[in-house]
Amino acid sequence: MSPVRLEVHAREPFAAGHHFAGAGAYEVLTATAHYAVDPKSAANRVIPDLDLVPPDSTGAVRFSGDVEILRPVDGGRRRLFFDWGNRGNKRALQYFCDAPHTNRPRTLADAGNGHLMRRGYTVVFGAWQGDLLPGDGRLLLDLPVAGQGGEPVRGLTTAEFIVEAPTASLPLSRWSSTRSCPVSARGEHTARLARRRYPHSTPEELPSGAWRFARVQGGGSELRTSAAAVVPSRYDLHVDGGFQPGWIYELVYEAEGPLVLGLGLAAVRDLVSHLRHDPAGPAGPVDHAYGWGRSQTGRAIRDFIHLGFNEDAEGRPVFDGLLPHVSGAGRLGIERFTNLTVPGGQQYEDHLSSADTFPFAYAETVDHLTGERDAIMKRPTDPKVLHTQTSTEYWQRRGSLVHTTTDGQDLGFPPNARGYLWSSSQHVADPSAGAPTKGICNHPQNTVATSALFRAVLHALDAWVSEGVEPPASAVPTVAGGTLVTMDVWSRQFPAVPSALPPRGPNELYAVDRSAVPPVADRTRGYTVLVPAVDADGNETAGVRAPMVAVPLGTHTGWNTRAPGQGHGALHEFSGSTFPFAATEDERLITGDPRPSVQKRYRDSTDYVARIGAAAEDLVARRLLLQEDLERATAAAADWSAPRHRFDLP
Repeated sequence: MSPVRLEVHAREPFAAGHHFAGAGAYEVLTATAHYAVDPKSAANRVIPDLDLVPPDSTGAVRFSGDVEILRPVDGGRRRLFFDWGNRGNKRALQYFCDAPHTNRPRTLADAGNGHLMRRGYTVVFGAWQGDLLPGDGRLLLDLPVAGQGGEPVRGLTTAEFIVEAPTASLPLSRWSSTRSCPVSARGEHTARLARRRYPHSTPEELPSGAWRFARVQGGGSELRTSAAAVVPSRYDLHVDGGFQPGWIYELVYEAEGPLVLGLGLAAVRDLVSHLRHDPAGPAGPVDHAYGWGRSQTGRAIRDFIHLGFNEDAEGRPVFDGLLPHVSGAGRLGIERFTNLTVPGGQQYEDHLSSADTFPFAYAETVDHLTGERDAIMKRPTDPKVLHTQTSTEYWQRRGSLVHTTTDGQDLGFPPNARGYLWSSSQHVADPSAGAPTKGICNHPQNTVATSALFRAVLHALDAWVSEGVEPPASAVPTVAGGTLVTMDVWSRQFPAVPSALPPRGPNELYAVDRSAVPPVADRTRGYTVLVPAVDADGNETAGVRAPMVAVPLGTHTGWNTRAPGQGHGALHEFSGSTFPFAATEDERLITGDPRPSVQKRYRDSTDYVARIGAAAEDLVARRLLLQEDLERATAAAADWSAPRHRFDLP
């Protein structure tokens, strides 16, 4: 039984045949991958509910998914780079090439600075998330539904809803891009809806007559006025008067028809193995295979490793190296009725998400609450890993547990892994970001630019795998070094920045009883979550300091707090903050800002740019920045790093 059959639908020139320096022209292949998985294989038994899918006459469970391959016409450097598309979206060109985001990269503009192409990578985009709906060019994976005796599987599950503005109805998945697990016929009469102000507030149950399984349908008109109707729907939830901001709504209901979502990890395993071991195939000859995922897909990578999917049916490693970014301490979670689009648990949103369960660290350790011993990495076929995370992951995603024991002692990384904190930066750092906005937060968003660090970390991984050159040493805060601290210590360090509303603490993690629906946290038994120490400006001292942090124009944090009426004071999703320094000493004195002004720190904008250049050169010397990004760093610093900062100074 061959695990993969690729059906190529189209082959077209990329960027109108543009020749990229060092690699030549590229082309785009669009294909469908047809998968056949053996449910009796030991490697596949970790997939929940796979035994509830009837195999075909050959004994295989079959499904299919979208694939797109961006490849050098002449073969390039024989390096495969797999983009674990975040929620079905292609992101590699955006973050490694500073390109605009698109799910249909075809033009020279879509190549950005062309970094991946100039380095000769074959970039593979493959669908792995099976609960996505068509739209916006997302990559789709068509998965089977779990059932028994001709009936779909049923069971209790939960769904959480948070809105920024009054909203009449929402899909049960909460996301318009994502398939909802429909309510069963019995569940329509037994479901319960409650709401609470904060995750640990006492919930108040809404009367059954105040909500229903339905959606608002608009369109058309009646006598020149807009028309709308409330239509019964097993896939949607409608609340009379609408969902309101400042509340967390939680639905408990009997759902049916879960997809076998773990097959998505098998799809990645089998697709990449097929491409790298078929020299006559669409990817051409491949010497080394790498993969990258950010946030949700960073968690997917960690689950992929932990569950043993980096070994193919022949016992060979699938990926030589992987780059999980901003996953924090979480994994994916592929249990029954899981919604893969839902983010990992945060302080306010999705607080008890099943993504954050032991083990958290790559190195072996013991769960001090249960006595269980485990590690993310524990097999001879494990890849080399360069794990990167921002300040946000320490505040919102329990990031310290990646490299500490569960009770908060330094642990570090195993020999085939390294870790790097991108200091004082936030979870999402759009390479093309402009002036910061607040949204529903109290503070402007974090403006630290970090995309150049992606290029350096990929270069380090390739050198490690292909040449045996050790990557830069891990750069994370440590307890022993005094750079990984408790909230009490951090609170004493952080300056009294005017107008700042700091959080009361990071997103905590407790023992959770997941046999209950909804899950129940035992707040008397917790894991130790620590945060990076900061200097007198409030910027983090440990880790990889991007030039904008090493030569600051303000305080940059990985946290932001919610504004009044929106869960006031709680941490907001994955947002960071920027607190600009006073431009002049007069401004600093009138506002009572303890931080020296920009005028005091730098002679003029020329001096600032020169210092940015020196900071960038230091990173190049430490192999944390590529030489090609030196000029980009100084160019971006012109006019006081506008538009990310605005100062009316010479």
